[in-house]
Amino acid sequence: MSLIELDAVAKSWGATTALQSMHLRIEPGSFCVLLGPSGCGKSTTLRIIAGLETATSGRVLIDGQDVTHRPPAQRGIAMVFQNYALFPHLTVGENIGFGLSVRKVPKAEAAGRVAQAAELLGLAHLLERRPAQLSGGQQQRVALGRALVAQARVCLMDEPLSNLDAQLRQEMRTELRELQQRLGLTVVYVTHDQTEAMSMADQVVLLHQGRVEQCAPPRAVYAAPATTFAARFIGTPPINLLRLDAGRIAGTDIDAGPAHAHWLGLRPEAVALADAGVPAAVQSQEYLGADAVLRCAVGSETLTVRAPGRQQAAHGQSVHLRWQAQDCHFFDSEGQRIAA
Repeated sequence: MSLIELDAVAKSWGATTALQSMHLRIEPGSFCVLLGPSGCGKSTTLRIIAGLETATSGRVLIDGQDVTHRPPAQRGIAMVFQNYALFPHLTVGENIGFGLSVRKVPKAEAAGRVAQAAELLGLAHLLERRPAQLSGGQQQRVALGRALVAQARVCLMDEPLSNLDAQLRQEMRTELRELQQRLGLTVVYVTHDQTEAMSMADQVVLLHQGRVEQCAPPRAVYAAPATTFAARFIGTPPINLLRLDAGRIAGTDIDAGPAHAHWLGLRPEAVALADAGVPAAVQSQEYLGADAVLRCAVGSETLTVRAPGRQQAAHGQSVHLRWQAQDCHFFDSEGQRIAA
C-alpha cells in the first residue's frame, strides 16, 4: 500500500493546458477513480503518476518520496492499459511472467509468483494457452496478472474494461474491486463511465477541462454535487437543472428556492407524481421496464421524472409533481453549489 500525492501538478504543451495545478491525495490501499469526459486530463494525470509524462510544474510524491523526475521503473508501480498488449506468440504463463524475466528474477521465484497470480485470477488451468484462445475477460485477467506479479505498491489502470461487452464489464468490476480489497493495493483507475466510478471507487476525482471539479466518495458526489457540471455528470437519468428567476421556476410563479440561487437541481428519482403539487404537462414517456422516464413541462423548463414502470401518462396530460426540500440542490450563476 502506498500514499500518492500530487502537489500543484500542472501540464501544458505550448498554449495548450492539459492540467491546471492539481492537488490530490490518494490514501494507501484505496481505489481512486479519475472520472471525466474525453480531453479532461484524466489519462494525462495517470501518465504523470506513472512517469510516462513529465509535469510542467509541481511534484509527484509516493509514500512521501518525491518521484517527479524518477523513471517509471523506480516508482514501484504497475500498469494495466486499455489495450492489454499481450504477446500473441507467448503462453498465458509467459505473458504473466514476462516482466520478471526482463528483470532477471530467479526462475524459481518467478514461477512461484506466476502460479500464485494465476490461481488468484482463476487462470491456473489456462497457463499453456495463447492469448488468441482466450475470451476478452480472460485476456484482461492476464494483463492484470502481469501487473500483480511485479508486486508493485501501486496499480494504475487506464480504462481496462472498455473493450469488454456490458455484462462482462459488470462482472469484471466486481472482480477487480474484490481483488483490490483482498490485496490491499492502491489503485488509480481512469474511466469516462460513471457506473464504473460509482460502483468501484472509494474516492472519485471528477475532472473537467484540466481541473478537479470535485473530489469525494461516490455517495458524496451524488448527494452533494459541488457544481452544475458534477451534478449533470453523475446520475442516470441526468439531474434536472431548472432555471430560477428571483427564486421562482422560470416561466412560473412557483417559489422553489432562495432569491440568490440561479439553478435548482433535482434528481429524477427525487420527483414523484402526486395528487397535488407543482402543475406540469407530460411531453413524453420512455418505458424501461422497472422504470418509466417522464419528461414534463413546468413553466419554460423541462423536468424529468423517474417513475415506476407501471406508470402510464399520455402526451399533453396534466399532472402534479412533488419533491422534498432536502432533495433540492441550489447553484449560483457560476454553477457553484450554494450551501443549504
